[in-house]
Amino acid sequence: MIKAFPTSFDQPRLSRRRAALRGLLLVLLAGLIAWGAAALWFDGPSSRWLAGLLATGFVITMSALLLLVRPFHRAVLAVLAAFLIVLSWWLSIPPRNDRDWGFDFARLSRAAIDGNIVTIHNVRNFDYHNEADITDRWETRTYDLDHLRGVDIFLSFWGPTLIAHTITSWEFDDGPPLAISIEARKEKGESYSALLGLFRQFELYYVVADERDVIGVRAVHRGERVYLYRIRVALERARALLLDYLKEVNRLAERPRWYNALSHNCTVTIRYHAQHVAEGRPWDWRILLNGRLDELGYKQGRIDTSLPFPELKARSEITEKAKAAYSTPDFSRRIREGLPDPRTPSRQ
Repeated sequence: MIKAFPTSFDQPRLSRRRAALRGLLLVLLAGLIAWGAAALWFDGPSSRWLAGLLATGFVITMSALLLLVRPFHRAVLAVLAAFLIVLSWWLSIPPRNDRDWGFDFARLSRAAIDGNIVTIHNVRNFDYHNEADITDRWETRTYDLDHLRGVDIFLSFWGPTLIAHTITSWEFDDGPPLAISIEARKEKGESYSALLGLFRQFELYYVVADERDVIGVRAVHRGERVYLYRIRVALERARALLLDYLKEVNRLAERPRWYNALSHNCTVTIRYHAQHVAEGRPWDWRILLNGRLDELGYKQGRIDTSLPFPELKARSEITEKAKAAYSTPDFSRRIREGLPDPRTPSRQ
């Protein structure tokens, strides 16, 4: 029997593979170290000096372990152990409902459901005269689910076209629509940051509101471009989706949760609700880059497909309609004028 032994040509190849694997592992470990330091900085002690000391000390200690501990696998295990300690602490940070909230996040909504009748407390219906002059108004509204007509989705762009804010709204034939916007709950003086949204800086908040409030403020006062699409969905699923939203609204009033810019944002959370009431669709990159969510809806036949997509998108922009209708009592009806509706026989 002839035995095969590694040749001198095999050794460099094995060395290169080991070096490549080691390099990849170092990149992954660097990512974990960076995340751990950021968690300590953003979510650590309120003292910036102490938080900075912890974050810097974490980076220096982990780097020293990788450079000095041998064999290499022991250094890797030590870094992973330290990262797991930081992660366990981070996961244990409790969300709260008792912070000094901004005026537009001051109240939590609650829903009482009695058969087909839904009564919602703290529906936001603010008047935004300008950025500094705002009349806050929280209302109690009642909805009859037998009069539910359908569900729509808004996409609002403040700048980059790959990212949008999504808002779901349910139409009723006997009253105004009910809009729910899933957002990061901000404290007084706090502003939203996508980077901070990756950490434990914001609680999850469901803005249950009149469309004139939550859509009007974006189109009129924030200068955003807003699109409205009617969704093709059976009424029983639209009803189930609303009830699933309201279940979470009530849950958040009792047990707050953290917002997360990746795992619990305005669009991913909508997908969670949709999966609760119907068989889920496969994951698609446009769920994260949600500025292209309308393309996904068109591809799946969830929005009107009787028009070429570019024409549908152009007709679905309601920014100017919202500006013109902002001071009128029939805001919701006017922003829908001329919109294609896949739920009706005529789509002209």
